[in-house]
Amino acid sequence: MLQRSRPMYYEKIKIISFGLVSHDILRSVSNEVLNKFSLPVVTSHEHLDLSDYYDPSRRQYNGNFLLQKIENDYAADTCKTIGLFAVDLFIPIMTYIFGQAYLNGRSGIASLYRLNNELYGIVGDKAIITQRFSKEVIHELGHMYGLIHCSDPGCVMKASTYVEDIDLKESDFCRSCRRVLDTRV
Repeated sequence: MLQRSRPMYYEKIKIISFGLVSHDILRSVSNEVLNKFSLPVVTSHEHLDLSDYYDPSRRQYNGNFLLQKIENDYAADTCKTIGLFAVDLFIPIMTYIFGQAYLNGRSGIASLYRLNNELYGIVGDKAIITQRFSKEVIHELGHMYGLIHCSDPGCVMKASTYVEDIDLKESDFCRSCRRVLDTRV
């Protein structure tokens, strides 16, 4: 019996933009993902009515429900799928999130919303937004490949509570996380 060198679900990464993620940002993020994971990256733009995921009492969108939607309707066993959004996400135990993913799973989500300088009263900077978003997408994909939060301050798998935390870390995996990742990609 022949064994495949790579499990079927690792053959590619699918990035789906839902909404206001520009083509330039999507292209930059997908290039960074390709660089970090060395797997084919497929991008697409889809429409999803987000009204079912909006919580009027919080004025935010439920990340748990959106993640489940990606899992149920867009994910496949042949790839890792991450949905990109431009809305304010939350989960019930947190005020907001930048993204989330199923650990060792096939689905994740990330949002640009809290990555914009304008939200913090600072002049907008497309390059900074793109860097932050790339790090967040890579971070969530790391979880999808089984990586947990890392204590190395420069590692992309370091937890990020605030946007400044994202700015402080690199877009690369530390040696330890890279070793683990290389056994799973």
